[in-house]
Amino acid sequence: MSTEDNKIVEVNSAESTKPAEKTFAPRPNNRPGSKFSNNGEKKPFNKDGRKPFDKNNRRFEKEKDPYEEKVVKINRVTKVTKGGRRFRFAAVVVIGDRKGRVGLGTGKANEVPDAIKKAVKEAKKSLIRVSLSGTTVPHETIGNYGAGKVLIKPAKKGTGVIAGGPARAVIELAGVHDVYAKSLGSNTPINMIRATIEGLKSMQTPESIARLRSNSKPDQRHTSPVEVSQNVDSQVVV
Repeated sequence: MSTEDNKIVEVNSAESTKPAEKTFAPRPNNRPGSKFSNNGEKKPFNKDGRKPFDKNNRRFEKEKDPYEEKVVKINRVTKVTKGGRRFRFAAVVVIGDRKGRVGLGTGKANEVPDAIKKAVKEAKKSLIRVSLSGTTVPHETIGNYGAGKVLIKPAKKGTGVIAGGPARAVIELAGVHDVYAKSLGSNTPINMIRATIEGLKSMQTPESIARLRSNSKPDQRHTSPVEVSQNVDSQVVV
């Protein structure tokens, strides 16, 4: 035999004596919280319906904010100092959930986004509850704040929001769909918003009035001042 034949024989013998490669076979795992089934396939969900916990792929989902926000006005404020002029921004923001809650906030900062964040944070602290009658307001009212004066009137279903400027933002975010509103005083946005909020705050439904009457004392509800004076006189005589 030649040397080349010897080399081929040695290679073939080496290949034949080479151990077989190990294949991964996962052990059967019947635990309720295990990620793999008995066949080695990954489970999409656990038995209790939850997704399997994965340390390497954590997802922190933020809670959805229920309030919508509308930026009504942004003002550039200038402050003159010894070193020159300093510019800042003032934002007026209205927030609401369209289900009867609305609030106003203002904020100042060197940048517009920071000013809006401050305004939203303040608006969440000043939320009010608005009484609604279906898709409109229960009755006509006039809201006053400073020089601002806003008339709010109920409307038929399908009318829409007949209002302009800042009052419209407040009414829409409060959840009113059919209403008439008109400014009768100052047109300054912040005064109009505050007057609108005062008007919405003064709304009362028949249920709320009945609740207030039921909480009052019976002798105060049904006795007139003349009857009270007669009762006092009879007690004195006795």
